[in-house]
Order: sequence, then C-alpha cells, then structure tokens
Amino acid sequence: MYSHKKCIAMLLAGGQGSRLKALTTKVAKPAVSFGSKYRIIDFTLSNCSNSDIDTVGVLTQYQPLILNEYIGNGQPWDLDRLYGGVHVLPPYQAKDRMEWYKGTANAIYQNIPFIENYHPDHVLILSGDHIYKMDYQKMLEEHINNDADCTIAVRTVPIEEASRFGIMNTDDNNRIIEFEEKPAHPKSNKASMGIYIFKTDKLFEYLRKDAMDEKSSNDFGKNIIPTMLNEGMKMIAYPFEGYWKDVGTISSLWEANQDLLGNEPNFDIYDTNWKIYSRNNAASPAYFAPKCELHNSLVATGSKIYGTIINSVIGKNVTIEEGAIVRDSVIFSDTVIGKNSVVEYSIIDENVKIGAKCKIGLAKEEGKEITVIGRNVKIKNSTTVDAGANLEEEM
Repeated sequence: MYSHKKCIAMLLAGGQGSRLKALTTKVAKPAVSFGSKYRIIDFTLSNCSNSDIDTVGVLTQYQPLILNEYIGNGQPWDLDRLYGGVHVLPPYQAKDRMEWYKGTANAIYQNIPFIENYHPDHVLILSGDHIYKMDYQKMLEEHINNDADCTIAVRTVPIEEASRFGIMNTDDNNRIIEFEEKPAHPKSNKASMGIYIFKTDKLFEYLRKDAMDEKSSNDFGKNIIPTMLNEGMKMIAYPFEGYWKDVGTISSLWEANQDLLGNEPNFDIYDTNWKIYSRNNAASPAYFAPKCELHNSLVATGSKIYGTIINSVIGKNVTIEEGAIVRDSVIFSDTVIGKNSVVEYSIIDENVKIGAKCKIGLAKEEGKEITVIGRNVKIKNSTTVDAGANLEEEM
C-alpha cells in the first residue's frame, strides 16, 4: 500500500508516430533523438521533475524496447523513488491475451489499478511527444483554486490555423463552455495542448463509463472531454504562453531542432533554472554562432562560442562572447569571457567572469610566463591583467 499523493502523472508514450517515417520504424516516437543529446521524452519527464511531480506512469505500446531501456529506473530525472518514481506500463496482460491500448482514454483506464495504489487527489495526463517547458504545479494550483473537475492546458494559435486543433470556447473566467474538434469556423483560438488535470474520482467515473460504450473511440479529445462538458462538469482552460511544439511530423521535428539555434533561440536548453535532464548526463550541446571562428582547438559540451578561439582548450559551459579572442589558452568550466576581450597565453579557472574589453596576458613568446586566474574571480570591464600574473581575487 503506497502513501497518499496529491497528484501523479500518466504519460502517454505508446503512439506509433508513423508521420515521422523511418525515424519511428524501430523506436517509439518519444524515444526519437532531439537536440543532439536528448530524446523527445526528456522534456516531459524533466517538466515532471522540475514541477515536483514525483510519480509518473509511462504508458508504452509501439516499439517500446529502446524507450523502456532508456527510462530505466528514472534516476537521470530524479524519479527513482521508494514510493513513486517512474514506472513503465505496457498494455494489460489478460488471462488469455494481451489487451492492446485502444485509445488514450483506454490506456489510462487499463491502468486504474496503478493510479489507485497512490490514492492521488488529482491525475495529470501528459503526452510524450511535445517539446516544451511547463510548471505543472502552477496548473495544478489553478485547477484546485477553481475546484475544477478537469483543467485543460490551452495555447493561443493564429485564428486562421485554429481549425487544425481542438478548440476550447470559454467564458470570461476561463470556464470551458464549448469544445469543438477541428472546427471549420472556429469561435476562438484557444487550442487544447492535450495536457489535462482531473479530479481522480471524476476521471475514474468517466473512464469506466466510456469503457462500457462500444461505440466510443476511447479517446480523451473525442469522447471523455465532450461527455464531461455535456454533463455539466466544471472544466477550466489553463492558458500557457511559453514555447510548445508538437513534433509529430518530420517538418515540425526539424523546425523544433532549428529553434535551438541562434544568439537568442526560440527555445533555451541552457536555462539553469529549468534544467532538461537526460540519460546522457553530459552538459548541453556546444553552440557555435554564425560569426565565430575556431582554429586548432577543443571545445567541451555546453559551451557557447560567439567569438574566436585559436590553439586553445575550452571546458564545459564556457561562454565566449562576440568579438572576444582566446588564443593559446586553457579555459576551465563555467567561465565567461566578455565582449571584445582578449585572452592570451593564460589558464583561467572555473566560474571566472571576465568583463568586456579586458586584456588578459600577452601573446605567447619564449621566456614569457603563463597568466593564471583563479576560481570564482570576477574581472571588471576594461581591465588589463599582465602577462605572468597570478590572480586570486577580484579586480
């Protein structure tokens, strides 16, 4: 018997993903690679971890082997818990046959016993094939404050594209008064993101009712949501304004990868306040700006290079800003070299912050000593540090 949970998550990860063509021939869509070091499912699992949702059921079906192996015990996402953690949930094995998941609602229905183990007050339903960062606790707070039976995350889309989505029409208090599945003439542009929070008792009630309807598609969008709305349940739209991308097609997957690039990318994977975790526990990928230059150098993961590097070794998570030049030097992790600064023949320790227009050391020549800057030192703009200096404190 497990202890009581306020909210647990059920992550739908069983889709075939046929629109991703050869990429999903041998792997489930959530296990497809993304952003050079991640897999698509990393983003939803990281959201759970960052949102303090510590119990996650991952519902798998199609080509689950690589996905199951990748998730493992959930340790990379801090989901290896004694009570809770992450659990891979394949289709239910009946006495005489395997009962495949027939739809999103049926997948949750088959796993009611798993949910019951934790006695949650609320259940968060998620998809494993979206790229986004979202604090589910904020959505849960709105759900509880509104005493909603179901809360649905929505995002604003251009009205001319609204007919491609499930559209939520709401009153002034964000209460959903009408749901339209891909309407030809949409009345609003609040599109469902396929992220739901239910009161557990209401979820079970409507899942069981849906399971008895032989004509049902057993789908949340097509069946559960419209039925609850028609029967007067209190349903609230939760607006989400951040980046969100459904990467279910080849073009959207390419676009989402491209959104990681640029001086100010549309989606920031370097955000230390909302880390994206991965079984590949190396730092985030290195980024090289269009006008940067590299010559005969090593650059570790997580670094962002906008300036010029010559004959140098650069550690993890280093930022070399525009116009900066690093020559014949060794830069340790988590250091910043400011705009238009020059670092020559130097060793810079970890977490050093060098301001703009600084000059550190002099060009390498026989007989010259190497300039050394110690850990955590901060150097103000337009500062000169002499060749051979051994700097241990702020300048």
